[in-house]
Amino acid sequence: MELLPENLPANPLPLTKLWLDEAMQERAQPNPNSMSLATVNERGQPSVRVVLCKDLIIDPGYLVLYTNYLSAKSADIDKNPNVAFVMHWDSKGRQVRGEGLMIKSPAKESDAYFLSRHRGSRIGAWASLQSQGISSRDALEQQFAETNARFADTAVPRPPHWGGYRLWFTAIELWLNLESRLHDRARWERSVQLPEQAGPSPIKPGQWRCRGRLQP
Repeated sequence: MELLPENLPANPLPLTKLWLDEAMQERAQPNPNSMSLATVNERGQPSVRVVLCKDLIIDPGYLVLYTNYLSAKSADIDKNPNVAFVMHWDSKGRQVRGEGLMIKSPAKESDAYFLSRHRGSRIGAWASLQSQGISSRDALEQQFAETNARFADTAVPRPPHWGGYRLWFTAIELWLNLESRLHDRARWERSVQLPEQAGPSPIKPGQWRCRGRLQP
């Protein structure tokens, strides 16, 4: 029976990263780095979708995901950078719940990741106006074909409307599935202040505070 450490660590991220790495190695599900990301729009309406965690940095403490900056989720983030997420690995009985603040990744980081993507995915980032309406599937495929022809004889650069986000953790809950619903669960919190303006201003998160075990 797996349990959280009796003496809970001061920082939950090494254990979080271990769980993610083990899930990636075992591949018990098609996308072990998938996570449900919840945002809230300017009207207070929440929405959730599945995205992929592409990296998790223990120190200073954020994860990285990539998306279209013109998407509905990005519009929500522009108005309210507070988000929540869940990673769940059913085969291991493990779950990570978290909260945090989103800020765009440095352009160089987004450039490097974009160049590592399959060419078709790079074309798709240009061809699809994510979250916008379209008349038919044929119209979408026509946009892709036209974009593919546009870049037929050249490298596909990163679109200015596509790139990464860093999700700076403000709370983490680790959860283990146990019999009789006596799940093992603990929570950690810290403060994170985003810079007032976009740019190189450093983000200085506070120290993690362990809130202890929670009843399931």
